[in-house]
Amino acid sequence: MTSQVSTQSLIPSPQQKWLSVVGIGEDGLSGLTAIAQSLIDSAKFIVGGARHLAMLPKDDREKLVWTSPIEATIDEIIRRQGQPVCILASGDPMCHGIGVTLTRRIPISQITIIPAASAFSLACARLGWPLAEIETFSLTNRPIAAIASAFYPGARLLVLSADKHTPAKVAAILTERGFGDSQIAVLERMGGELERVIEGIAATWEATDLADLNTIAIAIRRAEGIAALATPGTFLLPRISGLPDSAFHHDGQLTKREVRAITLSTLAPIPGELLWDVGAGCGSIAIEWMRSHRHCRAIAIERHPTRLQYIADNAAALGVPNLKIVAGEAPEALKDLPQPDAIFIGGGATTDTLFETCWNALRSHGRLVVNAVTIESELKVLQWHSQYGGELIRISIDRTVAIGSFLSWKPSAPITQWIAFKPGL
Repeated sequence: MTSQVSTQSLIPSPQQKWLSVVGIGEDGLSGLTAIAQSLIDSAKFIVGGARHLAMLPKDDREKLVWTSPIEATIDEIIRRQGQPVCILASGDPMCHGIGVTLTRRIPISQITIIPAASAFSLACARLGWPLAEIETFSLTNRPIAAIASAFYPGARLLVLSADKHTPAKVAAILTERGFGDSQIAVLERMGGELERVIEGIAATWEATDLADLNTIAIAIRRAEGIAALATPGTFLLPRISGLPDSAFHHDGQLTKREVRAITLSTLAPIPGELLWDVGAGCGSIAIEWMRSHRHCRAIAIERHPTRLQYIADNAAALGVPNLKIVAGEAPEALKDLPQPDAIFIGGGATTDTLFETCWNALRSHGRLVVNAVTIESELKVLQWHSQYGGELIRISIDRTVAIGSFLSWKPSAPITQWIAFKPGL
């Protein structure tokens, strides 16, 4: 007797496709394939930027320029479901383009996408860079600091600019963080008659006469040696957990380096997962969670105004400016937050109903980690452990101190760490 395994295809079976998305390069309509041109010709409703719509011949068909917010235009598109609609886009619509936004609301089974070469592909062709080995970013809707996590000697980055001012901002952040010797090339209108490349060094970058649509290529300078890791402002930092304590601005409310490394190992971040860092202090746990992978997400919950600023500053400096920060005191501040895959409680374990609120909010099969320092918080943890199970460990770190001309060991306060896994439904 044989068994059959049912598998679901990644490519859905086609339904009636009424929406097409056609990527256009700098060579305009002349660079389109016959299929792409036929989709434009057969559409009754065409959407695009003013530049793309101006390429079309004059006719009576309805045309719509993208509005802000973009969702309003997408609503107009969806209202025409069943009619032949065509969207004109720049380059590859699925490379940080409108195709990504559309497929969040419209099934791919209803869409035909015809891409042109992406800006990244064209830039690599000009530079001779292997695209698979390049760090790529879009700053069209992200803060400049988002690229900082990719700064290391020898790295090569391709960045889609938000506008003509982006290259100067990128040059400034490179210089501020000790990479002023990095080479920069701004590539404009690739594939068109007006294609241009402007090159320079980050520390002396002065170019301002640039096109709004541009791509930045960055070759991070290779340092002569590895700079010290223990001074604020030095950004040659490892990606593994356990950054130097001095990498964070703080007022003493900081999970120390060795304990932080153990805690991150216990939390075990997985790409795409969401962490709640409850009582975040300076945000070190949430920040290192997000630094582990660009798709890791975190929310830092903190009530102290000064520490809230520390969290924001540290997140920007360490390349995770998208860290969500919630001002308030748990458990009240936890209401209505997205459901987490993991929760870390670094302080406030004795707060009434804090554990219950966190446990109820935690996703099935999620994990909750508590670091207890005081006797009172340790007693709470022991009670929770007796009721919910999990694992307890004791973390004790000794450091050397000088006693006259000799050295001795000075123990730090021991940490009781508890991890519990929420059972599935």
